[in-house]
Amino acid sequence: MQTNHHTINSLRLPFAAVLATVLIATLVSFTRPAHASSNPGFVLYSAQGYDHASVTAFNATKPGFTVTLNDNSTGPLLEQIQAEGNNPKWGVLWVDGATAFAQLDNEGKLLKHSVPKVSFNSLGKANVPADGSYTPTGLTVTGALCYNSAAVKANQLPTTWAQLSEPKYASVLGMNDPSQSGPTFPLIAGVMNELGAYKSGATAAGVADGKKFFSTLAKGGLLVSSTNGPTLGAMEQGSINMAIVQSSACYGDELNGTFPAIRVKYLNYSIALPSAIGIDAKQPTIVRGDAQKFVDWVMSSAGQKVMQTGDPQGDSLFWPVLNNENPANKVIPPLSTTNAVTISPYVWGPVESTVNTWFDKTVVPS
Repeated sequence: MQTNHHTINSLRLPFAAVLATVLIATLVSFTRPAHASSNPGFVLYSAQGYDHASVTAFNATKPGFTVTLNDNSTGPLLEQIQAEGNNPKWGVLWVDGATAFAQLDNEGKLLKHSVPKVSFNSLGKANVPADGSYTPTGLTVTGALCYNSAAVKANQLPTTWAQLSEPKYASVLGMNDPSQSGPTFPLIAGVMNELGAYKSGATAAGVADGKKFFSTLAKGGLLVSSTNGPTLGAMEQGSINMAIVQSSACYGDELNGTFPAIRVKYLNYSIALPSAIGIDAKQPTIVRGDAQKFVDWVMSSAGQKVMQTGDPQGDSLFWPVLNNENPANKVIPPLSTTNAVTISPYVWGPVESTVNTWFDKTVVPS
């Protein structure tokens, strides 16, 4: 039988076209970024008590993408970010303490000039970095002295940090582990800053003096727990009578009724602790854009309201950094009563890892 070559060729051409289309579609599916879908979004790495409420409220605005929450303590989140390296899974980081953000900025991991155009008060202005690589969202202080008023009277408490190293205080004192608790390295750095009379960018003297101070506390019987919960739990159980922790944790335990005897005293200084939020500079443009919309919302009146109500007996107990915003609860005193000092995150951020490693090897019981 004679073969009709014209007919065969006419069949081959459409098939080749279809095959080419399939191949192109397959290649596109392999090369298309993971975020390119009908519902793009990003993962928020956060250690804030109000982060669940914030994510829920923001997603309910139907922005066209979804924020997914990875909630954990600050230390594990930072370890996760470092482990991800050049293949980051995070889109936004939101934790307490600017030192970690300064170090991430030094590593080129934060999107610069991402601070929303909002009306900051003096607290906010003092904590906005020059390159706009992260945004202060609120302020607490770390190094507040929480104490059990049923076990120790106010007139029996120390009045200075130097007195804490006396055996009668160190033996009943607790604090958190900086490798787990975000507010704790800023606390340690603040003490080093004050003891070393920090000047001209030199941290060596402060680090040396700080190591001596915390080593003395350890020898005197200092109890180190992972985070605020276990530390304040040890006080409630009577293992310790005092703890140097974050102000909001103390006020939260006072308000929630589980530990009505807890009170707060401020020594000769505490350390200002901004909560901060930053965007991953390594994400694709669409993800960075989505992340910016979330940061803008956090700093809006709606976002601030959720921050102040999402964890009413914990992280919501902060001093606002925006004009026309007030603390959420009357238990929060005027900031001036806390004797808060501000440290430079870009001075102390670079030594965070080495100081934390030293602390865990030397101060934390093995």
